[in-house]
Amino acid sequence: MYLFFLYQEAGKHQDSTVETGVKKAKEHIPPQDCEHLLENTVTETFSLGTLPPIHYLNESVLEQTASERADREMILSQNIGSHSDLISGVYEGGLRIWECTIDLLEHLESEGETFSGKRVLDLGCGAGLLGILALKRGAKEVHFQDYNSTVIEEMTLPNVLLNCDDADEEGNSDSAASKKKSPELPPQVGLARCRFFSGDWTSFLSLVLSSEPHPQYDLIFTSETIYNTAYYPSLHEVLLQLLAPAGLVYLATKAHYFGVGGGLHLFESFVEQKDVFNIKSLKEVEEGLKRHVVALSFKKRD
Repeated sequence: MYLFFLYQEAGKHQDSTVETGVKKAKEHIPPQDCEHLLENTVTETFSLGTLPPIHYLNESVLEQTASERADREMILSQNIGSHSDLISGVYEGGLRIWECTIDLLEHLESEGETFSGKRVLDLGCGAGLLGILALKRGAKEVHFQDYNSTVIEEMTLPNVLLNCDDADEEGNSDSAASKKKSPELPPQVGLARCRFFSGDWTSFLSLVLSSEPHPQYDLIFTSETIYNTAYYPSLHEVLLQLLAPAGLVYLATKAHYFGVGGGLHLFESFVEQKDVFNIKSLKEVEEGLKRHVVALSFKKRD
């Protein structure tokens, strides 16, 4: 199965020099006919408490059928061959649903978070479960970003399509009629509220800032993205430039990433040095490797 997408190249707005490990940002425009994106797929459903069910592709099947898929980056085959969840600068782990994403979903469920009318960015989205939750709970816009274009094309976009039929179910509850099971929506209805991007964060920021007005997000989700300290400056700049003044960043992370070097405490130190954001602890998980959910918001200035 081959997927065809239109791209907007961030290179139109950047110097042509490409640094090692830099991946130019692209916007992925879904095709008009989306039905073929879900052919020959195996799906699963994440359910938790009061959250709406979230449908997603089985990532193991996705990897096992790599030869049948459009994998221009060759990350599917490389990931299988290397037996690794991460190949720095090549594949940044987006095909796997990581533990901290589940931690953040659990926190959102416990808090009863809703997203009606909000603009949301799922940064380093992978399977896109966090952004999909926002979409299903009434977010005005949801933008998805991942380092790898293959992840966006083969995982994120199909997952959003799987959830489009009931994306407005919880977001529109003004009348008794709306509480009934509504007819299935065309995929374009849900997709009209979404945009999809791939590329490194510096290139992604350049691309979205090139449009006027550039987006500002009420909520930014980012999970398992601070494992490499070399990425902290570009991540911080994205948050600084794209978070709305009263916005909130939800960050889910391990306390430390062994073998890579990053972790919450190093990121907290980096953020404190920059003196732009407050960090508030929301949740700690002691099982296995210690994990955290924290919130970032702009410091108030006199």
